[in-house]
Amino acid sequence: MTSLFEDAANERRRRSAPLAELLRPRSLDEVVGQAHLVGTAGPIRAMVAARRLSSMILWGPAGTGKTTIARLVAEGAGYEMESLSAVTSGVRDVRDALERARARLGEHDRATVLFIDEVHRFNKAQQDLLLPATEVGDVVLIGATTENPYFEVNAALLSRSTLWRLVRLGANDLRVLVERGARLREVTVSEAALEALVESGDGDARSVLTTLDTAAVLARADAGPVEVEHVVRARDGRVYHQSRDTHYDQVSALIKSVRGSDPDAALYWLVTLLESGESARFIARRLVILASEDVGLADPSALLTAQAGASAIELVGLPEARLTLAHVTLALALAPKSNSVTRALGQATEAVRRAGADVPDHLRDAHYRGAASEGFGLEYRYPHDDPSGWVDQQYLPDPLVGTAFFEPSRHGEEAGLACDWRARTARQDPGTTGPPVE
Repeated sequence: MTSLFEDAANERRRRSAPLAELLRPRSLDEVVGQAHLVGTAGPIRAMVAARRLSSMILWGPAGTGKTTIARLVAEGAGYEMESLSAVTSGVRDVRDALERARARLGEHDRATVLFIDEVHRFNKAQQDLLLPATEVGDVVLIGATTENPYFEVNAALLSRSTLWRLVRLGANDLRVLVERGARLREVTVSEAALEALVESGDGDARSVLTTLDTAAVLARADAGPVEVEHVVRARDGRVYHQSRDTHYDQVSALIKSVRGSDPDAALYWLVTLLESGESARFIARRLVILASEDVGLADPSALLTAQAGASAIELVGLPEARLTLAHVTLALALAPKSNSVTRALGQATEAVRRAGADVPDHLRDAHYRGAASEGFGLEYRYPHDDPSGWVDQQYLPDPLVGTAFFEPSRHGEEAGLACDWRARTARQDPGTTGPPVE
């Protein structure tokens, strides 16, 4: 009779528990993503196989498996696991957990993993309390954080731990999870809905499975498979659901509008992408690339603006991040344009692949025994010793002497930079007052 009650309770839990909970892996082999850490050649898997763990900090975005990996690592290596949340636990909770770990080690010769979720939220006193316990081996600390631990975790605690970086799940990883979830919920997911689920997740497994759970309920009400419309309704319309071609066409329109210095069109295509549910991070990455590719030295500060925007998005998130993206988009659209960096990089890359990289003797490293006897570095002239701060000497390999990769534009700040450069290196023709016309 007890077994029947337990079976019934398990079935009720299966029906009511979220997919993200039901699909939690039971072994490292079932973990989706993070192959660089827990794959067959991953360092964390190797420690588990050796049954010898060292303290570690798992750093990565939400929904990438930090808590799951911590649990599987402890179980796989044969350690007891104590779990605390930095949000709700205080100094007393930490002391109690450490005392239990010491007793367990002394009385049963069983080591303990102390898992602390959101470890960056522990204050200095709480973090300091962990130092002696991790140092002498009373516990193995596994901390999980979504914040940069170099800023948020005690340096002494960080030095006693190995930092492992978890990455957002890729599209193929998320597809695997959606397929597992669909089988468990006994629903069919159309290919278009599957793509929408993957795109909407932005690498967050928990988010994708939560959306699928809701979409499955909506699909059952319509007595059909999960379609894109169910995914859209499950996310209250906040989902990228164009076709893939339309998506890339709109991204292309945004980039070309910024490149063409049309702030109105640039803002229009930015909003179009955001209204379609496009990832703010994706847009921010494209703008960072554009700052170097299309603005470049015409306004060197454009890259700083784009990078600051990308960092701000990580702090505030949507919907407030729309302001940041609009700010950066308009700044880049209004900035002077130059593609000299792009052209110079392409020409230099072609030259390296064609001519190789045979370093002239006077530029070779001369800081080792025997270098002088080979003539390395002997004829090198130190520019800081010259009153002008520049000396006329060869820097390119012999086959490329006289080759120019960088041809400056006359736009924005680049004109002045190029003029100073030509004057400083005495390469400017007498009477010339500016950089050459392209």
